[in-house]
Amino acid sequence: MSQMSTGFSLFIVGWSILLVGLMGIGGYFMFRKFLKSMPKNDGKSDLDWQDYYIDQTRSLWTEDGLTLLNELVDPVPQLFRDVARRSIAAKIGQIAMEEKASTITIDLIVKGYIVATPKRDHKWLIAHLKDKQIDYTRYEQYLNAEG
Repeated sequence: MSQMSTGFSLFIVGWSILLVGLMGIGGYFMFRKFLKSMPKNDGKSDLDWQDYYIDQTRSLWTEDGLTLLNELVDPVPQLFRDVARRSIAAKIGQIAMEEKASTITIDLIVKGYIVATPKRDHKWLIAHLKDKQIDYTRYEQYLNAEG
């Protein structure tokens, strides 16, 4: 009868913990996606509304606006970048529709980014706006709003 070495036993326990942790993280993101796809009281899910705002405002985007949006989502890890870009673009589209805008301006992009992102991302936004020499003082009411 052979016995397992202590090192191999620790490897198996560590590997098991790693697999359970990774499955838990994956399950968390899958559950969040599932909740976003559930219909709300109006019969549409968050994802349906996101697609609606993107489709309705697709023609309002300029090349400069798309470039700025891509620059703003650049720090997001590649795996999540497309999801972040779509959710931010949808929020920008929603604001543009509410304001009846004829084109997506830098002002709308910054407002939408602030509303769509967590407060911890706003420091990076301010630094990026400073680099591009865009005055961000008119957005301070949005930056300081409790989300």
